[in-house]
Amino acid sequence: MEDEKPIFETNLPPDKAKKVVEVLREVFDPEIPINVYDLGLIRKVVLENGVLKVVMTLTAVGCPVAGSVAQEVGYAIQSAVPEAQDVEVEVDFERPWDPTQMTPRGREMFKAIYGYDIVEQYLAAQQA
Repeated sequence: MEDEKPIFETNLPPDKAKKVVEVLREVFDPEIPINVYDLGLIRKVVLENGVLKVVMTLTAVGCPVAGSVAQEVGYAIQSAVPEAQDVEVEVDFERPWDPTQMTPRGREMFKAIYGYDIVEQYLAAQQA
């Protein structure tokens, strides 16, 4: 686990990226009780000119709590990178989320909660 590379694009040093992963694992999706990192919702975390820019998506395009989830992600990440003067969180719906974006850990969590492998089901549906 210590050498795990983040699944999102980043320019942060490895120790900071690891801390970001840790805090993101404390922020949970409102629909699926799995954290936003292991669900694969975080796409990018970069520090540019003192501004921490985060790009994320949500499991559902019409998510009524999109703003609050994005805000919670911003607060969590800022706590991991306190030198950032500001945080901008963009919710990207251009490339929708799908189960294949989950980490292996997230996939196992989903199986433990719901009793089936959502990735296998999703891939089978894509081939049908």
